[in-house]
Amino acid sequence: MDGFLTATAISFAVIFVAELGDKSQLMALTFATRYKPVPVLIGITVATGVVHLVSVGVGYGLGATLPTGWISLIAGLAFLVFGAWTLRGDRLTDAEKNKAERSTGSAILAVGGAFFLAELGDKTMLATITLATQHGWFGTWIGSTVGMVAADALAILVGRLLGRHLPEKAIKYGAAALFGIFGIWLIAEAIAQLGE
Repeated sequence: MDGFLTATAISFAVIFVAELGDKSQLMALTFATRYKPVPVLIGITVATGVVHLVSVGVGYGLGATLPTGWISLIAGLAFLVFGAWTLRGDRLTDAEKNKAERSTGSAILAVGGAFFLAELGDKTMLATITLATQHGWFGTWIGSTVGMVAADALAILVGRLLGRHLPEKAIKYGAAALFGIFGIWLIAEAIAQLGE
């Protein structure tokens, strides 16, 4: 039990700090301006739990790493597409808009899918792999998942506060810009990893 608590505490602290200012925390802030907080948090939690479970499996069980360079490249290109899509915008009728705002399922899927892509090959995934090589897998998984969700919950609170005071156009352009930044960031990471 002592090893579990140590692994959980260390993983929580490391991942919480690593997530501060990370692209996925900025994504949480962006999503929080468009969706209700609970579905955003559920999407983040599910995606983070899955990615970190894979991470601890790799770190603890195999002691190997994933081909993160190619994963980052694909995710980066996907985020550039998300940015263009956001900028182009979609037209919704009032009925569709009301349904989308009430629909927690679509928000959970959108947020979960985006976070899953963003976390593959990310520094928090690599940190979780590293932690799992040194500590038990279960404590590392719980600690890293809770640490990341806690950091992103802070971003959701900030996003909700900003979302009440920003015009819809500013949110649209800001979200598109952030997706573009995430995409370029991931592509740059991929080029650096593939060049090593």
